Amino acid sequence: MSRLCENAAMIAVQVQQYQSRARDFLKGMELLKTDLMAFKLSSALLGIHCAISCSDALRTGMGCTDVSSSDHRNAARDLKSRLISRRVEKLQGVARLERLLSKKDRIAYASEAPKENEIEDIVKQAERFAFWAEETGKRLQIEGW
Repeated sequence: MSRLCENAAMIAVQVQQYQSRARDFLKGMELLKTDLMAFKLSSALLGIHCAISCSDALRTGMGCTDVSSSDHRNAARDLKSRLISRRVEKLQGVARLERLLSKKDRIAYASEAPKENEIEDIVKQAERFAFWAEETGKRLQIEGW
């Protein structure tokens, strides 16, 4: 097997790992949605982490070799840049990702509880981002998608 094929196969496996993680977070969020206010922080964090994993899958599939957790805002900028370079016109998912990421620390660490409408919005935006990411990955024919 050539080195290029080996590298493509490794990338496909990484993409699948991030996708699997994203789908698991999404499924957990969906299960908790039946009693959203009882599990509001869990639902919101699962949604945000779903979006992060979807973004990591897309970025990895487009050649990013460093999807570290240290700065997610850079991840959104990197995703947008990679999508633009591939002439993707539907970039609304990146704006959703940025909004979700902007809420991560508040949901995870703030002393005050988020309002019901904020949790509902996070869940809705995470679902929409996951759908957009799935469609974008397919459209770009990312290896492993």
